[in-house]
Amino acid sequence: MGFGNNVKQARKGKGLTLQELSELSGVSRSMLSQIEREEKNPTIQIACQIAEALHLTLSQLLGEQDRQEVILIKKEQRLVYKDEKSGFERHLLSPSFPSKGVEFILNIVPPGKESGVFPPHTSGVKEYMTVAQGKLRVVLGEGNVVHELQAGDSLYFEANLQHQFINIGDQECHYYLVIDSRA
Repeated sequence: MGFGNNVKQARKGKGLTLQELSELSGVSRSMLSQIEREEKNPTIQIACQIAEALHLTLSQLLGEQDRQEVILIKKEQRLVYKDEKSGFERHLLSPSFPSKGVEFILNIVPPGKESGVFPPHTSGVKEYMTVAQGKLRVVLGEGNVVHELQAGDSLYFEANLQHQFINIGDQECHYYLVIDSRA
């Protein structure tokens, strides 16, 4: 099942109409309809807005892994989301378990590109990140608090504010991100 079908299933499971999800997510009703019919592939920013409105993680909407005590995820089996517009890539490195509330992610940002502005997560969600390669500007909140990170630098923040990641280097930026949604 694809992203659009997962959105439709989650929306219906929560008893929401397309109009209600549109109002909660800030994504137009027609765009949501096209996404649900698998006619449009949303940008990562829009996909995150939808996930937040449904109180789910993006990984949950992309598809869950089978549950077992030990899970091996081969590189070619990763859930990967690529924003065709910016080239931004999101690789889920961990299984997506809604009850555990932790995601381990590798994000790759091409030179001079950005993630777009991610909407605030619900209160209590935390993000931990470290840059493995390149240079990254992190912009937090509506006050645009800026942090510039280089390879080896780490950052923690409470993610109930909008946030954006911008590659300010001349090579791909690779950074690891842990999203802790446990409240």
